[in-house]
Amino acid sequence: MADSSSDAGGLLRDPARFAREVLEPIRAIVGERGVITDRDQMQPLMVAWRDGWKGRVPLVVQPANTAELAAVVAICHRTRTPIVPQGGNTGLTGASQPHGDDSEIVISTTRMNRIRALDLDNDTITVDAGCVLASIQDAAREAGRLFPLSLGAEGSCQIGGNLSTNAGGVQAVRYGTARNLVAGLEVVLPDGRVWDGLRGLRKDNAGYDLKQIFIGAEGTLGIITGATLKLLPLPEATATAFLATGSPAQAVAWLRRAKAALGETITSCELMERACVEIARKHNSQIQDPLEQAYPWYLLLELAGQGAAEALEARLLPVFEAGLEAEELLDGVIASSAAQAAALWRIREGAPEGQRLEGSSFKHDVSVPISQVDRFIAEANTALSQRFPGIRSFAFGHLGDGNIHFNPIQAEGEPADLWQARLPEVNRIVHDIVSQLGGSITAEHGVGRLRITELQHYKSPIELEMMARLKLCFDPLNLMNPQKVLRSDLLDNLSETV
Repeated sequence: MADSSSDAGGLLRDPARFAREVLEPIRAIVGERGVITDRDQMQPLMVAWRDGWKGRVPLVVQPANTAELAAVVAICHRTRTPIVPQGGNTGLTGASQPHGDDSEIVISTTRMNRIRALDLDNDTITVDAGCVLASIQDAAREAGRLFPLSLGAEGSCQIGGNLSTNAGGVQAVRYGTARNLVAGLEVVLPDGRVWDGLRGLRKDNAGYDLKQIFIGAEGTLGIITGATLKLLPLPEATATAFLATGSPAQAVAWLRRAKAALGETITSCELMERACVEIARKHNSQIQDPLEQAYPWYLLLELAGQGAAEALEARLLPVFEAGLEAEELLDGVIASSAAQAAALWRIREGAPEGQRLEGSSFKHDVSVPISQVDRFIAEANTALSQRFPGIRSFAFGHLGDGNIHFNPIQAEGEPADLWQARLPEVNRIVHDIVSQLGGSITAEHGVGRLRITELQHYKSPIELEMMARLKLCFDPLNLMNPQKVLRSDLLDNLSETV
């Protein structure tokens, strides 16, 4: 692999040369609206909303279309200028966050926000990468269709970023993660060429499925500029229930029963422990406890389908009652209105914000087989309590697909800085248990900067080598989002053996 860092570093540290060879040619392509050089104006794009990363770059480029973006990337390739692709800047692992040393430029897809085509017979919608997720959901809904990807940041996150991180969300139990919802992609490659893979086909067995290489690659192999997405029938009714249970094991047992009886009407099945409810209520006065008694664990279940809501509720009720009789469930309530359903979801949505306000916490976005969820939570809590007395359990997440946000919180009344210094050891304890159970250390948030070292510890050597060879194949100069997902020293070491 050619060493891009030394060439780019010299160029970016020479303002006159940078202006002559990079800035002005780019300005000629995208116009004044497409470049930001003022530090204050670019500041919102430099700061991560979580975990405190702060970047610094000499230039932010905002192309208006794929042709402009491709021309910009071609200039960066020719001048060996590293690129950080950025969508809505809502990620949780620093994948879209530039480093703080003026060693890169940011290419933002914010201005690329057209809905290009809607094909109702084919049930697809083709969009620019900068389209905000909520706008795609709205366009689909207006056409009587559903685009089911649903995230907390859907009002500001962009579909290009969603696909680049293979976002999951609360409806993955039925519809899968982002990669399951893509029919085709358009991608600008690291040398500026454009791959047009915007095919709306349900069946295409002509060689490798190239789109899947770029989904989840976090901008390290190319920049997604457009996507053809799958649409589904718009559900006519929903039913929402908040159910109490004694343990994750009992929750899994009831979920098995529910899947057998309710099938694909289950769109979401969220697990929360009691601490999540208490801390959400503590920090948000609008959140109420829907049950009269406190219980150790809860499930938030949502069904969706055609027909009347009463029909869904009629199917859910006997499954709920059977769970009570089998002692898989202890109590519960089924929402009788949209307002009550929203109030139940507010509990789940309030857990992350309440956790943030409670002090230092250790965030883990992990997945294990659903059958191992109870064992994972129990073993991780035991190991952490033995090592760090006073640490508080705080676990919630998507039980339906085994994705648990295991985010223990510091002991009450102690300095947050003291606990934050323990993050590496906490990570190792938790991730070792995840690995032993055949899980993943990052289920839906990606690797980015946050998990880059952890990834090299838990991936097998052959898996890391395959990933690195793929990176070198597409981006031998390591210009696309360097030092994200794969460390540069791994690429350097591999390139020396080729």
